[in-house]
Amino acid sequence: MALTTVTVWHLEQGSPSALPAEPVPAPAGVDLAVVRAELIGPEFARFLYTAVGGVWHWTDRLAWSHADWEKWLSVPGTETWVAWVSGTPAGYVQLAPRGEGVVEVVYFGLLPAFIGRGLGGHLLDLGLRRAWDLAERHPSLPATRRVIVETCSLDGPAALRNYRSRGFELARTETVHKPVGEAPGPWPGSGYGHRAPSTV
Repeated sequence: MALTTVTVWHLEQGSPSALPAEPVPAPAGVDLAVVRAELIGPEFARFLYTAVGGVWHWTDRLAWSHADWEKWLSVPGTETWVAWVSGTPAGYVQLAPRGEGVVEVVYFGLLPAFIGRGLGGHLLDLGLRRAWDLAERHPSLPATRRVIVETCSLDGPAALRNYRSRGFELARTETVHKPVGEAPGPWPGSGYGHRAPSTV
């Protein structure tokens, strides 16, 4: 597996007023519901991670054990909001508190079959509003003061633009070298992964 040059953008949002005044509506004519998975377990969490991120080289958690997933999901304030289209999981946004009123959008994305159907803007907007009112559902947490997210050059080509359009500002940029091979897709050999990017 060759080393690949990856640009990582760290973004932050310092106030809920950075969001559009009105929530982004769901696309017309789509049977869409975005629901918090309050009883999410490792199996479903890993399914979402691989089904959404497999085409974008999300591989960091593939080696996690069942216990690793359980431990991470059990952290107070960790939330997973799932978009369902006609009863089918279409994407998700996952939030996690990072201390001192900081909430991270840990993962956000759509399954390949649902990209380009106008779902992402609504899902991201809803997820960000839930990040800002996270303490209302988890009284042990301080009120949100800042929402952060990171994206990189391996993610979807519209990712950075989408975050900036939702009121995120660039905090810092870094260049790293990562071992990146063929994207596994939802599972190795699925045929949904993209080719490995050019190497250094």
